[in-house]
Amino acid sequence: MGNHSDGSPNHSGTVATAGQNEVEKFQDPGLPPHRLRLADTDPVAAKRAERQVAILFGTSVIGTLVFLVAYFAIDLGDDTTIATIRTQNLLLGLGTAFAMLGIGTGIVHWAKALMPDHEVSEERHAIRTEEDRQAAVRIVDDIVEETGIKRRPLIRNTLLGAVALAPLPALAIFGDLGPRPDKALAHTMWAPQDGKLKRLTRDPDGTPIKASDVTIGSAFHVIPEGLNELHEGKLNEKAKAVVLLMRLDPNSLHPSEGRESWSYNGIVAYSKICTHVGCPVALYEQQTHHLLCPCHQSTFDLTQECKVIFGPASRPLPQLPIAVDAEGYLVATSDFREPVGPSYWERDEHERLINS
Repeated sequence: MGNHSDGSPNHSGTVATAGQNEVEKFQDPGLPPHRLRLADTDPVAAKRAERQVAILFGTSVIGTLVFLVAYFAIDLGDDTTIATIRTQNLLLGLGTAFAMLGIGTGIVHWAKALMPDHEVSEERHAIRTEEDRQAAVRIVDDIVEETGIKRRPLIRNTLLGAVALAPLPALAIFGDLGPRPDKALAHTMWAPQDGKLKRLTRDPDGTPIKASDVTIGSAFHVIPEGLNELHEGKLNEKAKAVVLLMRLDPNSLHPSEGRESWSYNGIVAYSKICTHVGCPVALYEQQTHHLLCPCHQSTFDLTQECKVIFGPASRPLPQLPIAVDAEGYLVATSDFREPVGPSYWERDEHERLINS
């Protein structure tokens, strides 16, 4: 019987060559043989691939132009129909898709059909000496040479055109962001106009609210008087001015110094815009006197001037000072004393401006 290797501790587990003590090792198979592509051997095929890459880059240019034409030529006015909006959105989407797709597929096709595809392996080492730096420069030069961008002007020119036009749609979209709001965020429609106090009205019909209409435990969604008469900027003004109106037992309120006159017989009004990220605070728990934001569960306590008692919000809801006019209707005695909604860079400056 021969002595066979079985991988036990007394044996290494390798196979010995018959009649020899040397251990047979696996040989490095190396890289597979390089296969030339059709474009490498046929100049006609190479020229055809070059034209295909140029067509793809040209498609990107056309897509960008389609986007720009659809963006600037189709006017969206007050009488714009849904069909017009759909048409513009379709052209904007197709233009952007072909602009990006043309560049991407063009570069991929260029690399696969025309650039050298041989595999090279090299050990990495730190570039420290001047010889190494020069070697790195030569590598970069070799890469540029292998791309063929110098000797293929058709590809180079169409690529430059596609890349130059590609950012234009983004610049056009940035223009739609509009002018800076400046101090517009610091003020709402609740500010008295020509010395006349604004009445609190129901959202959305704009019916004025009397103090006698607000019973203990009730809640009203409120907008300022005159909001529905606006023809421009109505949604922006409403987004800043919407208010929740509730009535509690006056003994359960704990107003801070200077806010004693901001409520009327237990009726309080607070901004509906959450101070976290601006979601509408629309849930009122009558028994606990808590206001809840449905987006991230920020919770505000009405009895403590809407102090945050749970959730990510960092500031209380701004309170709207209210009173009752001679006819018994609820009115706002002033605008909010602080900017509504989430924080922004100029908020502290605007708050000082409001209270100055």
